[in-house]
This record gives sequence, C-alpha cells and structure tokens, in this order.
Amino acid sequence: MNDVFRGVVDARAENLLSGYRSENPFFFATPEHTMRAQGHYATVPQAKNLAALSQAVDAELKKARCQGHPNPIVVGAIPFDARQAASLFIPQQVLRAGPLTSRADLVSARTDAFTITPEPAPQIYADGVAEAVRQIKDNMLSKVVLARALDLTAAEAIDVPYLLERLARRNRFGYTFAVNLAGAEQGALVGASPELLLSRRGTQVRSNPLAGSAARAKNQLEDAHRSQALLRSAKDLHEHKVVADAVAKGLRPYCRTLDVPANPSLINTEAMWHLSSDIRGELAHPAASSLLLAASLHPTPAVCGFPSEKAFDLISQIEPFDRGFYAGMVGWCDSEGNGEWVVTLRCAQVHGNSMRLFAGAGVVAESEPASELAETAAKFRTMLNALGLAQEGAL
Repeated sequence: MNDVFRGVVDARAENLLSGYRSENPFFFATPEHTMRAQGHYATVPQAKNLAALSQAVDAELKKARCQGHPNPIVVGAIPFDARQAASLFIPQQVLRAGPLTSRADLVSARTDAFTITPEPAPQIYADGVAEAVRQIKDNMLSKVVLARALDLTAAEAIDVPYLLERLARRNRFGYTFAVNLAGAEQGALVGASPELLLSRRGTQVRSNPLAGSAARAKNQLEDAHRSQALLRSAKDLHEHKVVADAVAKGLRPYCRTLDVPANPSLINTEAMWHLSSDIRGELAHPAASSLLLAASLHPTPAVCGFPSEKAFDLISQIEPFDRGFYAGMVGWCDSEGNGEWVVTLRCAQVHGNSMRLFAGAGVVAESEPASELAETAAKFRTMLNALGLAQEGAL
C-alpha cells in the first residue's frame, strides 16, 4: 500500500465495512482503498470561509501531532455554501485497507416502507429550469445547476450501516462515504459519489470533473446507444468543457505541470453515464494541502454553474431548500497535506426515521425542462436502489 496511507491496517476492507456502526465518525471507500475512523480526538473550529478553514485544519493537525497523536488526520464534510458550518474532526484512530470487492448479492434488499415527498414538486422544478434557460439566453450566465430533493420517512429509524453497505457493494468504482455530522440534530451524511474533486499524494494531484450525463438503460444495446449519444452531444460536451476548464484554471497556479485531456471520456455508475476528464498535475508548491487545493476548486461549475457568483445567486432564488452538505465536499487530509476530497453527490442526510435525498442537473441554453427533470430522477436511483426502492420514471 502506498506509504501515504499510514495507520492501522486491517487485512480486509470488508471487515471495515461490515464493522461500521452509526457512532463511527467517518467511513470512506474508494476504488483504491478503504478507511474507517474511530473515536473523537478534536473538532476543527468553525471558520468564515474555506481559506480560513484550511488554515484551521493545518493548525489542528499540527497541534495534535505536538500533543503526541501518532497519525493525526482530519476527516468530515464541508457544505455547498462554505460560509455555513463544516463538520471536520480528528479521530482517535483510522483503520485502513485495500479496495472493497463488489458482491452486491451479499446484502439483500429489504422491504422497508417509506413515504416519499418531492421538494419541490416535479412541475415546479421544471418551471425553475425554464426560468434558468431564459436567464441564460438573456446572457445573464452560461450554466447553472439546479437541484431538487426527495424527503423519505419510515416507521422506524433508518439503518445507516445497512444503507452504507448496500451503497458500497453496488458502487465499487465510485466513492462511498458516511459522516457522523457534528450536532445531534444533523444526523448522518451518507452517499456514493462518482466525482473526485481533488486528491493529493506527495506532489501528485488529480481531479476528475464530471459534467454531461445520461441515464443507463437495462437493455445493453440501448445502454450502448445512450453512451455514444452522450459522447456526441454538443449540449453535454459544452457543459463538460465549462467544468473542465474551470478546474484546470483553479489548479494551474499551484502546479508545475498539468495534463488536461483534449476531449472527455465516458465513465459509468450503476445508474448513469457521465462525461469525464481525468486531470493530473505535479505541484510546484508542496506546501499546498489537499484541502487548500480542493478549496480553490469549490464549488465547480459541475455543482454550481458559471460564472459561479451569478449561478450561486440564481440557485438561491430558484431552489426552495437549503442544500446543506449536498454538492459540498467530503473527505480527509493528513498532517503532510495528503488527502482526498470528493463532491458530495448521490447522497442523503439521515436523521432518525427521516432522510432527504438530493439530485441536480446542469442547465445550459439548450436544456429542456423535461429532460433535466428526468436526469434528476435517474440520479435518485443510486440511493433509491440501495434502499430497495425500484422507482421508474420521474418522481
């Protein structure tokens, strides 16, 4: 295992997953490794912005090491609106292992009953997309990402470890996470994101922005047709270019070299096809931590829009709810600056017997409200399938 990943090593990633409990502060599984945090050592103080938060993280890690912590690491989640309170802390211990093997049949679906309430109603969301298209065509901005939510309520408390295990088994090529959020009223954040915002290992950095999406089809021929249509879609290629260009622009000041693909490639999850750019570079400033680098990118046009200030304002006008940690970032950073941060997508915030699911779609001038509504419905499938809820069509 790469020496960046120090700590207590468990021989099997499956043990880390099956041993996860709701009181564990953090779980994170990637295509390359798995980690589970245990115990609470310190909480990172709140900060007014991401730059100040990055400084606070550096200070807490240094303090922990000076106090004798053998391997201090900050883990947790940061909201979409970085002015809101983050949930970052140093655990007592981190257990690490290699990647999970995918055996979805190991965790069978249950038949829990949920009431499901869309927020906003589908037609109101479609109307919001139409308004965004109008503003884009009036040259107010070039892209905005509009999200909606599903509120689910069960008769009993939602089993977060069960949900996490279902997600991890079904999404081994993505990033599965669970964060025990600070404050009892916030509950847990759990999800399976396909999108790496930033990783740093020594002087090597990587970002994998995704933008431009199509729902998977059960029929193999139709699924292949959809993937190739996505690769040829002028609308989706434009949407992706806006995001990839913004990520490259954010990283260049920190990098000696930066390799940006000329054209996107395809990646897929269980529910979606995505256009992907695998951007890699070598740091010119080794002091830049993974969190500082991630902060320079957040929020990308993949979850906000472009220009970001105008898109952020339009999101506030149209979306009838607070995104909270959705479309923020979740991950870790160690005392040497290494770490990984993923975009908080395909996720839910769970509290007791209720949970809120989130999904968004990128809106550009060529967007059609019905298509963007359908895209959000397809993105909800990651969480709904993990809950054993086989929903078809727009919700």
